[in-house]
Amino acid sequence: MPQPIDPLARLPEEWVEALAALGEPPYRAAQIFRWIHHRGVIDPEAMTNLPKALRLALHEAGLAPPLQLEREHRSADGARKLVARLNDGAAIETVLLPVSPSSAVTDADAAAVVDDDDEPKADGAHEATIRVTQCISTQVGCALGCVFCASGAAGLKRHLTAGEISAQVLLGRDLLEPNESLGNVVLMGMGEPLHNYDATARAIRLLTHPAGLGLSPRRITLSTVGLPDGLRRLGEDFGGQIGLAISLHSANNVTRSALMPVNRRHPVGELLEALRHYPAPPGRPITIEIALIRGQNDGLADARQLAKALRGLRVKINLIPMNPIDGSPFGPPASAQIRAFQDVLRDAGYLCFLRRRRGDDVAAACGQLVRRDVPG
Repeated sequence: MPQPIDPLARLPEEWVEALAALGEPPYRAAQIFRWIHHRGVIDPEAMTNLPKALRLALHEAGLAPPLQLEREHRSADGARKLVARLNDGAAIETVLLPVSPSSAVTDADAAAVVDDDDEPKADGAHEATIRVTQCISTQVGCALGCVFCASGAAGLKRHLTAGEISAQVLLGRDLLEPNESLGNVVLMGMGEPLHNYDATARAIRLLTHPAGLGLSPRRITLSTVGLPDGLRRLGEDFGGQIGLAISLHSANNVTRSALMPVNRRHPVGELLEALRHYPAPPGRPITIEIALIRGQNDGLADARQLAKALRGLRVKINLIPMNPIDGSPFGPPASAQIRAFQDVLRDAGYLCFLRRRRGDDVAAACGQLVRRDVPG
């Protein structure tokens, strides 16, 4: 039997059906959905245009905030890591990354996401407003055990629900500064989104619904190790409009299997074949992520093998010098080695960016998200 849908994760048509059982008219569905996903109000008692009996029924049906802000860590570079406590006591992390117009040109974090010119702006709005990219989590921990990722080292505790995933964006929006606006959402936090596909897909539908936040699918990027079945479903369900950032890290099966155990089940060739069938729009290349680890995958032979493996795919490449992780024996290569690796890829004709490290002083950088206390 299908599981009942969490009230927080209902789409408007599902609210119509649920409310009909209570004898409520269909227009109440739009009111409730707008309260939650447009205004960010999840407490039924605060939904003041609903009758008292209906507010009580919503409370009894379990409509309630799924998470609370526990702590905010502010990085010297402007990134903010939010630690959120879930109702079962588990904790997750989500990150706000302000992107200034100048950094958007050179910063791979911005370049990997979207084209900021695809939506009209009011006169002067682009000068006054700072776009913020929010990085959200889809699981408590992660099951995949990548050696360069703190979330994987912690192991998987549980999947997040669609309501818990989308509520991170509502929380982040409430904490924006007056001169900031939510520009992009990247599913690059704790967890593997395609391992929790159903909840992830429903959360995307909630975030993009025009009666809610109304995010353009072009402003959502999903980072994944590349589970082929999940890639197929994502392409079919959203027509390729959701951006992809693929955690490849090596085109060599032996090396990638040592860094990412998932490669033993889905080797490089299988992943690249799935990418060839992903229906990405012509103007939006797939982002290939390479976490460079000293002595593991940073050689010039590694770069040449990567360049050869990606031939025929519309991609751009993000190089990410490995960020520090407590207890890990691995670290980033020297700057000269990183530049040499980048030069090989650029000489082969690829757009290749070096990701600027952000938020590492509060453990908010790529690969560092895991529940722990940091100063500040």
